Amino acid sequence: MITKASSLAVAGFIVLQGTLVHASPFMIVGNDEKVRYDDQGKSVLSAPGNDSIVIVDLANPLEPKIVSNIQLKNSIVGPPTNLAIHPSGSIAIVADSVDVIKDGDALKQVPDNKIYVIDLKSNPAKIIDTITAGKQPSGLSINRAGTLALVANRADKSITVLSIEGTTVKATDTIPMGDEVSAVVFTPDGTHALATKNAANKVALLDIENGKVTYTKRDLLVGLYPYNLEVSPNGQLALTADNGDAGTSDGNVDTVSVIDLTAQPPRVIDHVTVPDSPEGLAINPQSSLAAAVDAYGSNKSKQAFFYHKDGLVTILRIQGKKVTKLKDIKVGGLPEAACFTPDGKYLLVGNYLDQDFSILRVNGNDVVDTGKRFKVPGHPASARMSER
Repeated sequence: MITKASSLAVAGFIVLQGTLVHASPFMIVGNDEKVRYDDQGKSVLSAPGNDSIVIVDLANPLEPKIVSNIQLKNSIVGPPTNLAIHPSGSIAIVADSVDVIKDGDALKQVPDNKIYVIDLKSNPAKIIDTITAGKQPSGLSINRAGTLALVANRADKSITVLSIEGTTVKATDTIPMGDEVSAVVFTPDGTHALATKNAANKVALLDIENGKVTYTKRDLLVGLYPYNLEVSPNGQLALTADNGDAGTSDGNVDTVSVIDLTAQPPRVIDHVTVPDSPEGLAINPQSSLAAAVDAYGSNKSKQAFFYHKDGLVTILRIQGKKVTKLKDIKVGGLPEAACFTPDGKYLLVGNYLDQDFSILRVNGNDVVDTGKRFKVPGHPASARMSER
């Protein structure tokens, strides 16, 4: 078995479940088995114990292969970015947003406060640490240097700062944010971060210097209920998925807000109209395309006027600072996460209700559904792609 990081780098492989797998590209997926939806669009809860994190080899994106399956609690509650892969591919971090507990004869959801660290180099991949964060840790991000992570704590209205050294991850600070925060993302140079204040319809700006994270107390008004956000790899723009009616479909169109990060100070420069309830969001490595994943009423009552069996992924073109809508592509029921492969040639979209991923091919600005679906052993609530 290969054990040294240097050997891994030279060989270009990692070892998972006794199988040699290309170190990249690969994807981690969080499956939540505690929350289902009935025909009336109401959530039906189950006791914990069946959630999982799966690691998917994407050496051939048209034929993904599951190489590891770890029993680990995670949640659909929150944006589908509650996990991340370290830039080196050595570890993954998973935030556990909510728990399901007994409430008399019924079950109810309550905020959790756990962050799990997975060693991706061990054989098999395994949990090596559990960290206590604020209440309801949700969207998270690791900087490009691989030295810091930020976790948005929704119920705690704070951001947890994590230091990373090798496989050692420690909580070093908590930043009060004043409002509920659902997602947080570093800028590529690691000197700033942005956090969505979903209920306040704002994006907060943070400064980072020598590992110290500071909330600038400057917020940008964006669209209604910005639940998720991404920063373009070239660092020029940030996009927010403005989810609309308190994070749920209601039959109305919603928006993706465009933030110019090169302006001093940064500012919102546009709103692009997209279908009902965008949540998943991804920008390709070339910073030329984005994908907004729209629930489109697919988890609502079948009697609702805005119900659709399938959700959509909206493809957006990025030209400098101009973002325009190209097309909507039908995917599966209650789509959540979206991930471009590191070469930008494929886009994978996780369909929670269908327990699979739609595989889309990207050729320049043309994105098409290959018609292929990849089954996962559960309901994919979140997903993240390796950097290479």
